[in-house]
Amino acid sequence: MAAAETASPTASRRILVTSALPYANGPIHIGHLVEYLQTDIWVRYQRMRGHRTVYVCADDTHGTSVMISARRAGVTEEAFVAGVREEHLADFAKFGVEFDHYGSTNSEANRTLCERVWGALTAAGRVEERTVSQLYDPTEGTFLADRFVKGACPNCQSADQLGDSCEVCGAAFEPTDLIDPVSTLSGTTPEVREASHLFVTIEPLHEFLREFVEGGAVPPEVANYLKGQFLGDASDPKELRDWDVSRPAAYFGFEIPGHPGQFWFVWFDAPIGYAASTLEWCEARGENFDDWWGADASSELHHFIGRDITYFHCLFWPAMLKTAGMKLPDRIHVHGFLTVDGAKMSKRRGTFIRAAKYAEHLDPSYLRYYFATKLTPRWDDFDLNLTDFADRVDSDLVNTIVNLASRTARFAKPTGLSETYPDDGGLFAAGAAKADLLADLYEAGDFAAVTREVLALATAANGYVERAEPWAMNKDPARADELRDVCTVALNLFRQVAVYLAPVLPELAAKTEALLHCECSSWEAATVPLTGTPVSKFKHMLTRVDRAKVSQMVEESKAEHAEAEIAETPAAGGKDYIADEPLAEECTIDDFLKVDLRVAEVLESEAVEGADKLLKLKLGLGGDHTRQVFAGMKKVYSPESLLGRKVICCANLKPRKMRFGVSEGMVLAAGAGEPDIYILAADDGAQPGMRVH
Repeated sequence: MAAAETASPTASRRILVTSALPYANGPIHIGHLVEYLQTDIWVRYQRMRGHRTVYVCADDTHGTSVMISARRAGVTEEAFVAGVREEHLADFAKFGVEFDHYGSTNSEANRTLCERVWGALTAAGRVEERTVSQLYDPTEGTFLADRFVKGACPNCQSADQLGDSCEVCGAAFEPTDLIDPVSTLSGTTPEVREASHLFVTIEPLHEFLREFVEGGAVPPEVANYLKGQFLGDASDPKELRDWDVSRPAAYFGFEIPGHPGQFWFVWFDAPIGYAASTLEWCEARGENFDDWWGADASSELHHFIGRDITYFHCLFWPAMLKTAGMKLPDRIHVHGFLTVDGAKMSKRRGTFIRAAKYAEHLDPSYLRYYFATKLTPRWDDFDLNLTDFADRVDSDLVNTIVNLASRTARFAKPTGLSETYPDDGGLFAAGAAKADLLADLYEAGDFAAVTREVLALATAANGYVERAEPWAMNKDPARADELRDVCTVALNLFRQVAVYLAPVLPELAAKTEALLHCECSSWEAATVPLTGTPVSKFKHMLTRVDRAKVSQMVEESKAEHAEAEIAETPAAGGKDYIADEPLAEECTIDDFLKVDLRVAEVLESEAVEGADKLLKLKLGLGGDHTRQVFAGMKKVYSPESLLGRKVICCANLKPRKMRFGVSEGMVLAAGAGEPDIYILAADDGAQPGMRVH
């Protein structure tokens, strides 16, 4: 678990790095790995530069989800999160993600720091107690967070929306505003109950937060987003909302001192887990905690997060730290989301891939490299196209980079490298001259640019080998010295590439060290040629991607989803969809006849620009009768797949104005929402305009 943390006597920086804490309610999947690989690459680069860099993380263990999962597993919450922790650490190890300390939010260190921060917030008058109305699940005996409630949007009536906002129209609301809400924990209709909650007010810190956001700690596009959505500008500031930081029993977490039956909400104690993990590391090493988290600490603090939690990390978290007299983040690195083959990860399509399942079939180095080719300092989403993934690994890693060593090492084994570095036409010097540029790119988190620059060096080196033709020299004993020089150049250029990519591909760097009896762990190694050293027998470093294993991985991921559904199936047979989505109240035949269902033909279908889920459909109802309908199914049905299909639509639904236009009806579909959306189709012979009775 512990990384090889370095402490150079000449290091000019001391850096503390965190990734967002993985939730202890499920396995690590390839979407999670975007962040942990991004962080690990950046940390490895800093260590190569000789900076003292400490990487801490922890499992985020508290909350209703963990409590319910432990109940269903028949174990205590502590036992449940301990098992998940071991799975998480095993997954991280498979992908070379190394932490100096990996803690848990359910620790005494975290409780101690939560009390310290809470005490500071209370003393500063930042805590207020209020009575709130909240949805309560009587079956599970717990109040429901936003993400555990689904229902129809109160603004546009779109179904299957979570309890805080609508993904179709963008409206924000409270869970109690949902139409026909359903608990995702039990499938039952929740009750509205009142409970006492504790809130932290951050509006008095408005100007401080504006200065923090504008001070360079967050990327420019994130700063613009925060100012536009939450802070406003100096002439028209927006009021920052108070943060609800408590939950009443039953809840798995820390009980709040002085408030029996009240527990800190997971979003309060989770980020404090960064500091708690550091505290445990300090206690094990004899370090001073305040050297890392004190308000005047000279060390740097870097958080790596996804863009979905920017509000909390860039506004509420700094407000907590400021009030508690603790160190503020020097930089918050924000990334976007991962899609697979152009769509959101899907269990049904087999693209919701667990980290452990990937590692069963494919080399984790492939994914480290492919993600690096996509990661930039911006928070843009990026796609893992499985065909492009295989092609790029083969082309870049195997055919271009490793090819340099595989084509020349066997010729150099009998003699080793030349005693002096030969004339290579300036190739090594040109690569060495890239050191500062590549360093700046790594520092900025622009790993995509790093890989492009380094691949260009490898391509130029391959051109040298092609022109020199060492395989032809090997046939002529009189050219032995010339052959040794050519191999010395090729292997030095290969090592230079391996050093530059060592943060991305640490295993390749280790194999290079074994092959050439050298070190690849310092940045300076890329600028000094290697001479006079032996060369070991070449062993395969990376092989081409087996496409059959990619397909097998996807198929097995599909099967896992199917098995999970079967496991949830009641003994009487068939999944109990009624339990998931209870029957609506009875209606009369007169009520039913008010709904005019018609057969319609999809005449036009196109994706809605700026919307993640929406398709814009033109439905033909026979003759000149048409309806424009917006349907939230883009991630399941492509626009072209719907053209010409006969569907069932509600033709007399009151038109509603949406951000993208007016929707004049609704296409009927079964399922609880993506990826489980199944359009209802008319039987053969049914014609557009026919009424459904």
